Amino acid sequence: MQAAIEAARKGFNRNHGGPFGAAIVKDNRVIASGHNQVLITNDPTAHAEIVAIRRACALLESYDLSTCEIYSTSEPCPMCFAAIHWSRLKRLYWGTTRDDVAAIGFDDSLIYDILSGKIPPDHLEIVKADRSSCLGLLKEWDAKPDKVLY
Repeated sequence: MQAAIEAARKGFNRNHGGPFGAAIVKDNRVIASGHNQVLITNDPTAHAEIVAIRRACALLESYDLSTCEIYSTSEPCPMCFAAIHWSRLKRLYWGTTRDDVAAIGFDDSLIYDILSGKIPPDHLEIVKADRSSCLGLLKEWDAKPDKVLY
């Protein structure tokens, strides 16, 4: 966790983004770390966990981090939790809660409420479009003889 904390501090002291850090460990050794880089990159997906996952995947030349663990200074947001799941990390350690970070202005409760079905996404218009063409794309993929499932 100390590597994640150091990454977070480095990032916010440089005004790269919020006070969040993450570290990925393999065989009891930190192989990648990251801090929030939303402000420095103008990328709303540049959360600490995403940055660390990308670095670890590049280092290991694999999308599969099932032999690794992640340490995050805060409870991962829904996007980061999904990335942790998709990268198959085997264990997640986190420090502060979503309520702790909401108290300093990083409130994801709207996203949690939408995902749980408590409220509709009023701020985002969602339109289904051209399902038949998109289904055709899925059929093409399904018939592809050299596809790789992940």
